[in-house]
Amino acid sequence: MAQSKVNSSVVFRLGVLGAMAADLFAARIEPLGLKPKHVGLLVVLDTRRASSQLEIAGVMGVAPSLVVALADHLEKLGAILRVRDSADRRRQVLTLTEHGRELLVTCGELAHSADAELAAGLTAGETAQLTGLLDRLATRQGLPTEAAGDQ
Repeated sequence: MAQSKVNSSVVFRLGVLGAMAADLFAARIEPLGLKPKHVGLLVVLDTRRASSQLEIAGVMGVAPSLVVALADHLEKLGAILRVRDSADRRRQVLTLTEHGRELLVTCGELAHSADAELAAGLTAGETAQLTGLLDRLATRQGLPTEAAGDQ
């Protein structure tokens, strides 16, 4: 029987580590009443990549109905404002509130503490090298990166 080499695949290993990292981050932000997709929506608004619910769905790669549900929750938390576009009454425009910006800062701090836990076995140089490599992969996929100044 041929031995599987899937466990040596970059895609497989990033997927497994990504799931672990996502769970770690989700646990950190849960006390704030947030899930990672909520934070993703806040990041999209903060980077001004989109403002309407439909545009946000496209940027996040999710169904518009999910954006509506995420926005409903964030609006209840006071993190976003939802207003009708005066030029197109069918269009809902979302903006961050001051509380939303504060939540995003807190989420950033929690993400960095999770980073430190995940990368605890790496030296500072190795962590910087890993971050640089991840930035290159993210840029190639069209994702915003810290290096590009998009966040």
